[in-house]
Amino acid sequence: MTNVEVRGPQQDRSRLTRARLLESAVTCLAELGWGASTVAVVAEHAGVSRGAAQHHFPTRESLFTAALEYVTTEHAAQMRREVAARGPYTDTETIVGLVFDLFTGANFRAALMLWVAAASEPQLREQVVALEARLGRDTHRMVVSLLGVDEHVAGVRETVQAVLDLARGLGLANLLTDDSARRRGITRQFAAMLDAAITSRR
Repeated sequence: MTNVEVRGPQQDRSRLTRARLLESAVTCLAELGWGASTVAVVAEHAGVSRGAAQHHFPTRESLFTAALEYVTTEHAAQMRREVAARGPYTDTETIVGLVFDLFTGANFRAALMLWVAAASEPQLREQVVALEARLGRDTHRMVVSLLGVDEHVAGVRETVQAVLDLARGLGLANLLTDDSARRRGITRQFAAMLDAAITSRR
């Protein structure tokens, strides 16, 4: 058996272990909060040894910032796939609804727990601020692309940012109770307003 043949399965196992750890980190963070979500707890939830977890992520901060990046990237990719499956003429309300969905559920809850912890932990804050800046830019560009607007036109950038800011606010409103019914009405109304705004700026 060649080194390449040996290395292939090992790399596959390593990728699977890493993915399990990242998914478990998000689940633990969303359900238990930052204080209770230690590397040992995440490793147990993922069904791997603590040593294996620390091999992939030497520090707690590196584990949870990687987890936030992972779920945000995966969710954004899923959103693109959903839009693509609906065809090139997806209506604004559908796009707005998908953007709003990015900021609800376990992924957003986990991210919020990480933000709160970062506010009081300088080492974690440094990593989270840098990550959020990059993810924020990526998400903004994705929404610009989905809406088919030109950011060089005056007011478009601010309009797209308003979509994301409103999405975060609705995500917060959904943390304690199911706010989906009210959110549907807001989605319809905001999409109509957004359509009028971006049509005039295309």
